[in-house]
Amino acid sequence: MKREFDDVISGLKFISIYGRKNFQISGIVNDSRRVRKNFIYIAILGNKLNGHDYIDEAIKNGASAVFCSIIPKNINNKITYVLVKNTRIAQGIIASNYYYNPSQNIDVVMVTGTNGKTTVVTLLYTLFRNMNIKVGMLTTIQNKINDESHKSTLTTPDSIEINYYLNEMVNNNCRFCFMEASSHAIDQNRIVGIKIKGAILTNISHDHLDYHSSFKNYINAKKKLFDILDTSSFALVNNDDKRSNYILQNCIAKKHTYGIKTDSEYKTKILINSIEGLKIKIDNKNIFLKLCGIFNAYNILCVYAGSCILGINKNNLLEKISKLDTPKGRFEFIKRRIGPTIVIDYAHTPDALENVLKTIHKFSLKGRIITLFGAGGNRDKSKRSLMGKIASKYSNLLVLTSDNPRNENPQNIINDIKLGINKKTKIIQNKNRKNAIEKAISEGKPEDIILIAGKGHEIYQEINGKKYPFDDKLVVEKILSLKE
Repeated sequence: MKREFDDVISGLKFISIYGRKNFQISGIVNDSRRVRKNFIYIAILGNKLNGHDYIDEAIKNGASAVFCSIIPKNINNKITYVLVKNTRIAQGIIASNYYYNPSQNIDVVMVTGTNGKTTVVTLLYTLFRNMNIKVGMLTTIQNKINDESHKSTLTTPDSIEINYYLNEMVNNNCRFCFMEASSHAIDQNRIVGIKIKGAILTNISHDHLDYHSSFKNYINAKKKLFDILDTSSFALVNNDDKRSNYILQNCIAKKHTYGIKTDSEYKTKILINSIEGLKIKIDNKNIFLKLCGIFNAYNILCVYAGSCILGINKNNLLEKISKLDTPKGRFEFIKRRIGPTIVIDYAHTPDALENVLKTIHKFSLKGRIITLFGAGGNRDKSKRSLMGKIASKYSNLLVLTSDNPRNENPQNIINDIKLGINKKTKIIQNKNRKNAIEKAISEGKPEDIILIAGKGHEIYQEINGKKYPFDDKLVVEKILSLKE
């Protein structure tokens, strides 16, 4: 796709431009290896790499223009250099321009929070598609344009990829895009240049302190999404989260709240919470859901509130919501004729793990709770002992194993988890996740519930810089097929 350079830099605040401006460009990238003839190369200062170190390589590969925050010592007179204060912010603006500002022609709703982002986005997308509304989604699990799936690599893509997908959605007549907005993405200005119709907060709890360095910084990253909304946007927050009022400070969008415990605009009452599902009351109507757990009552209420705010007719809305099923790897049951009940869940934070285990505890249990989990390597170490403490509190047996150890020694991660575990709790350790799952299943009795936590939908395991195929559900099903 060719665009005039002048059109692409429209509205961009730059310090200076060196070189010509009257030419066409054929693409935008921030990876020098992906540069082709007449591309714009954006030099991003990342956490590990500095894009400015690869400017010469980008030019060699065909770049016509370079956006940078430091002008190189050796200037190529055939290349246009644009000096900006922040290349991430510049990227958002020029990417939006390059793709004809797609967010102006589709309602973009961003969902942020520690837990529930993927579930809420997926449920909203599924609900709207079930109503024959053309819609797209960007999530941790996958990106979709109507019924067409695309592989997802990040919770929130960079601004170039976001605008590419939004443009594709517009071209396919999508009315809405539901997307996750991670704290990293907000902090790194990946959503700059996008017109946001609405922002939703699910909750805030302990996570990503390895990146944000403090809980306050983490909260403020979430808050930034609501601070940039305009008066034509809406903000929907979980009123039961004690930080929701702070999140809405400085927000000029139209404010809406949902909650179970507090007086909120959108409320629900839990009538039944069982292993078969939830029975809840919304707007004086009772509905039964396939999903279970209090956290899913919040998710469903959030979906209902968001749908109403977006103008969906309430007639038959609850009936359609009642048919929704749980997304892959989110409190996903593996049904068995004999043997223990197995639950697979993505819970990889202290709060998420506690929510899942509390939900299991509320079922009428005759047996034990066996919890298998690990923690991510090269990530927030402070949450490991907290997860150990929580798992120990709610479980009869713990199976400690690897999650995505990345470049850390798996045993060191397990040792960090063990620091929070009650000494009376029985522990089994096995660094090999497949063997650990096999051991957990062999330990289970028919009346037990086995929770396999941490990876959920993921189909890989990251070890020493490589990703190896690994799907908890497929591993479980294979083990069960050999046993039955």
